Amino acid sequence: MDEALLRGLTPSVLTVLVRRGADFAAAEDAVQDALIEALRVWPAELPRDPKGWLVTVAWRKFLDATRADTARRRREDRVEEEPAPGPAPAVDDTLQLYFLCAHPSLTPASAVALTLRAVGGLTTRQIARAYLVPEATMAQRISRAKRTVSGVRFDRPGDVATVLRVLYLVFDEGYSGDVDLAAEAIRLTRRLAAAVDHPEAAGLLALMLLHHARRAARTASDGSLVPLAEQDRSRWDTTLIAEGVGILQAALARDRLGEYQAQAAIAALHADAPTAAGTDWPQIVEWYDELARLTDSPVVRLNRAVAVGEADGPRAGLAALAPLDPSLPRYTAVAAYLHERDGDLATAARLYAEAAHKAPDLAERDHLTRQAARLNARRRR
Repeated sequence: MDEALLRGLTPSVLTVLVRRGADFAAAEDAVQDALIEALRVWPAELPRDPKGWLVTVAWRKFLDATRADTARRRREDRVEEEPAPGPAPAVDDTLQLYFLCAHPSLTPASAVALTLRAVGGLTTRQIARAYLVPEATMAQRISRAKRTVSGVRFDRPGDVATVLRVLYLVFDEGYSGDVDLAAEAIRLTRRLAAAVDHPEAAGLLALMLLHHARRAARTASDGSLVPLAEQDRSRWDTTLIAEGVGILQAALARDRLGEYQAQAAIAALHADAPTAAGTDWPQIVEWYDELARLTDSPVVRLNRAVAVGEADGPRAGLAALAPLDPSLPRYTAVAAYLHERDGDLATAARLYAEAAHKAPDLAERDHLTRQAARLNARRRR
C-alpha cells in the first residue's frame, strides 16, 4: 500500500465532496471511511484512477451517513442524486483547505490538528502520538474543530498569514512519536508556496529548510542538546542549505520583506559561517533590527540581545537585555550566558540553575543544569 499516494490524494478528494455540497465535518468523516476501504481493497488491486475511486466511495459513504441521519432529512433532496462514476476533475482545491483549517475561529492547537488531518492526511492516532496525547483527546479536538468550520463556505479569499502561522506551529513541534512533524510541515509548506504567489510563503519554506538542515547536529548520541557554537558543521545538510538560500534570495529580490524572510536571512547567515567564530554577527544584529521593526516581539529582542553580545561584547548584550521583561521564556538562560561571557561565573552559575527550573522540556533542563555544574566546578578549582 502506497501510504504517500493516499495522503497526497486526501485533500483533493475532500474538496470535491465539499464542492458537491457536503459540509466539512461530514465530508471529512466520509473521506476517512473511504481511506479505510482503500487500505482493505487496494493491496489486492490498485484502481486505474485512484482519485476517482476515492471520490466515488467517499461520496457513497457520505450519502449513506446522510440518509441514516433523520435530523438531516431535509438535505436528502440535495444529495439524493449521485453523480455518475468517472474520472475526477483535475482541479486541486487543496489551497482552500489550508484556509479553512486556519480559520480565525479555531484555536492554534485545533487549527494545527485539523491541518494535519485534512491537508496532511494523517490519522487521528498519528496526530495524537505526535503530540503525546491520548487518541480520544485528539479525536475530540478534531471533532470540535470540524464542527466549528462546518458552515464556512469557500467563497472568500483566505488569510495566507494565518495559514503560515499554523504551518510554523506544526514545524515548531519538531519530531515526536512516529510522525516527523518538521518534515510534514516542510511538505505542506512546499505545496502552499507552489500554490500562492506570496514571498512570505517562500520565506517560511526557506526558514524551515535552513533550520532542518542543522537537525542532525543538534543532539549528541546520548540525546543531550548541542549548542549552535559547538555543533559539528560537517553534519549539516548542505543540499537543504543551498535550496533554502536559493528560495530566500528569490523571495528577498521581490522587495516585500516579511518576518519569515528576515528569520530565514538570520538562519542563512548562521548556515553560511564555516565556524562559530566566523559568524557575521553585525549583519545578524541588523536583521534582528529589521525583524523587531516588523514584529515588535519581545522574544525577537531577547534573541537580538544575544547577537549584540556576540557582535559588540557581553556588556553590550546585557545592556540590550536590561529593558526586557525577566519573565520572558529563556530570559534567564540568556542572562546566564552573557554573564558567563562577561566573566561573572558566580552569577552565571546561579542563573543557569534558575533557568533549568523554568526549562520547557527535559533536554533543555538537563543542558542548563550541566552548564551550572560546569561553572561551579570551575569556581572550585
